[in-house]
Amino acid sequence: MSRILIVEDETIIRAALRRLLEKNDFNVDDAASVDEATSRFKLDDFNLIISDLRLPGAPGTDLISLAKSVPVLIMTSYASLRSAVDAMKLGAVDYIAKPFDHDEMLHSVRKIIENNIANESQAPLVESDYGSTDQTQIFGSCPPMQELAKRITKVARTNATVLIQGESGTGKELAARSIHEQSTRAHIPMVSVNCAAIPESLIESELFGHEKGAFTGANTGRSGLLEAADGGTLFLDEIGELPLEAQARLLRFLQEGEIRRVGSVHSKKVDVRLIAATHRNLKELAKQNNFREDLYYRLYVMELRIPPLRERGSDILEIADKMLTNACQRMNSAESHFSHEARQAMRTYRWPGNVRELENAIERAVILAEGTVISLEDLGLDIPKTSLDELETQFSARTQPDLSLSTKEQSNLSLDDYFQRFVIENQDKLSETELAKKLGVSRKCLWERRQKLGIPRKARK
Repeated sequence: MSRILIVEDETIIRAALRRLLEKNDFNVDDAASVDEATSRFKLDDFNLIISDLRLPGAPGTDLISLAKSVPVLIMTSYASLRSAVDAMKLGAVDYIAKPFDHDEMLHSVRKIIENNIANESQAPLVESDYGSTDQTQIFGSCPPMQELAKRITKVARTNATVLIQGESGTGKELAARSIHEQSTRAHIPMVSVNCAAIPESLIESELFGHEKGAFTGANTGRSGLLEAADGGTLFLDEIGELPLEAQARLLRFLQEGEIRRVGSVHSKKVDVRLIAATHRNLKELAKQNNFREDLYYRLYVMELRIPPLRERGSDILEIADKMLTNACQRMNSAESHFSHEARQAMRTYRWPGNVRELENAIERAVILAEGTVISLEDLGLDIPKTSLDELETQFSARTQPDLSLSTKEQSNLSLDDYFQRFVIENQDKLSETELAKKLGVSRKCLWERRQKLGIPRKARK
């Protein structure tokens, strides 16, 4: 029998919840505060802790760290919904709004306990399979990508709703697939849908299904994508494009764990983990009444931000080399490599289309290249070549006399390396205007490069 601890200072609510759980065969203890709970009970003896957010003395969120591996379900009023979202970020397994519905509470409790037991039994298997070549791999050694990888591993072993934010082409679906593959739901295929690709008149039917005769053309009943994903994961890409009517239905699914087909009067329980992604600012859309605020907070349980390619430094070349190898194998071409000029250009280019644009540029280059060297012209990037020539000429002229560097080391320096060396060695004797003129760039460009490379200006004496 599962053991549950209730921490609630309101006697009526505490007693009602205890009766509900005991009636459904749970072993229940209760306390009125965090201090009472920790002094009377050993927290790791419980399978679940249900706590109010606001308690006398310490807040209920303190139990998250005190309980360690025991899941904590936070109860809160609707007015405190944002605080509940903050609690989820601290590690709460879920939250439920007061006054709660009895069926919703029981459904959440059973689901949390079952998932926690499943996660404990599956944890070694997940760990040992992490390096499997069949799993989606996200490349990157820059700090933002390392942090993203850690968060994906942590959130994958829960059933928390995830919101992935990032520009188009950054790899949001790859992140969603990585979460699914590391979860206990990996044995069931992830269902993916692009909300922007489905006509507004059909989106509700696609997601929730419909009954025969529900609308013109509905000659037979049909299950929706949520039913198809039962037991697994549903990935909703570009959720910011979802119509308001469909948003209301999706909110009910997230709150109740049930769906109702279009044209039906009966609801059906489904067990689906939702991962959503968008390149838009949902918070701003909510302020403009173009996205439901309550749905936004339901989605904003765990946020993952994928940085744009231009912010990933040397990752660009690491990804490019990997993509070039794959493209050559896919097209049965000889193994190729990038020219020095092409590598410099890839580092300085802004990549508005991010990883997707890089992949397309490399595939195009492999097709167009005459030999095994991929040139800047083969990549077809929209970069003013005169600017690159001027920069390389300036930097090369400045660094060639430096006998402390070998010929090989000099040839391996990127434009950023040249820039950094030139600025550091000359900023004591040249003004910002003179530095920019020598480099052949504007003062604004010089300032932006300083910010990017972390080169502070020296104070004038």
